[in-house]
Amino acid sequence: MSAVPESPTPGGRDTDRIHHEVGLRLGALDQRYTTTRRAVVAALMAAGRPLTIVEILGSVAGMPTSSAYRNLTVLCDAGVARRLPGLDDLGRFELAEGLSGHHHHLVCSGCGTITDIKASSRLERALAEAARQAAAEADFEVTDHRIDLEGRCARCR
Repeated sequence: MSAVPESPTPGGRDTDRIHHEVGLRLGALDQRYTTTRRAVVAALMAAGRPLTIVEILGSVAGMPTSSAYRNLTVLCDAGVARRLPGLDDLGRFELAEGLSGHHHHLVCSGCGTITDIKASSRLERALAEAARQAAAEADFEVTDHRIDLEGRCARCR
């Protein structure tokens, strides 16, 4: 497994595509893609890993905490962002996989940091087969999967 590549550089073609898609998703809910929401999305793109509210606030100058929560709620409702529960009391937010690409996470049990990783195609095939078998046994339809590997980061070891 390798770390997911850094998010696209600002102004890049992929960044433009993501902002365009976010605008469409918000528009489908009769929501505007405001300057504040654009700043939150840009912070999530630039980080390359899930961020806490405190980290988002540190990236978006002058945004009140209540505004961050309100905007993240709208972004999650629109399928732009998703909230990841952490091992600590802090939730973390990242762009939805439809925008950022499929990946999994390394979760540090010491500091709570979550790092994005991209699994090898071999592991993804094995996961798909295991999911297919488990679903067949339980008469269940699997629509997605994610793996969180827990341990300790280099800083906490």
